[in-house]
Amino acid sequence: MAYVEPVTLAGRGIELVPLALTHEGGLRAAAADGELWQLRITGVPTPEQTRQYIADALDMREAGNRFAFAVLDAVTGTVLGSSSYHDILPAVKRVEIGYTWYARRCQRTHVNTAAKLLLLTHAFETLGCHVVGWRTDNFNFASQAAIERLGAKKDGVIRGHALRRDGTIRDTVMYSMRSGEWPEAKAQLLYLLDKSRD
Repeated sequence: MAYVEPVTLAGRGIELVPLALTHEGGLRAAAADGELWQLRITGVPTPEQTRQYIADALDMREAGNRFAFAVLDAVTGTVLGSSSYHDILPAVKRVEIGYTWYARRCQRTHVNTAAKLLLLTHAFETLGCHVVGWRTDNFNFASQAAIERLGAKKDGVIRGHALRRDGTIRDTVMYSMRSGEWPEAKAQLLYLLDKSRD
């Protein structure tokens, strides 16, 4: 049995459903909102690469090291973006959350906070994770700020860690949250989401 089984996570106006080839058109439209593939510090697929992006995610799911979700508007079913558990390590009960991106119109809204609340709640309270991690490009300051707002702690920087789409070599900033830190982080996320509705 896989550590992360197929599941739909829902709340706060969004749904996270297992990513499938049927989401190709929706992902293309979400990425086109802001031409997100132009950002050198992210891995958003170009329109022509979207089907392969999904196929690669499904291959990684089969291998047990990534479980990708499509993030949907719960009312309309519109695809807003994608997020994944990855670097899944059942033996130490650790997952990372990443491969996250949203249509430009969803950025700086409640969508990312709501999605992270769902993913973190499932990781800590259903999967029994001891640690949840994140990683991001050292120049992706918006992502770093978003991760820190979740209550994650900066673990450090891995220098010369990965290639960017443009062939340059990036340093990777690593973050994590331990299970003992989750109750306070959860309370803060709920506070932020409730505050955003005021």
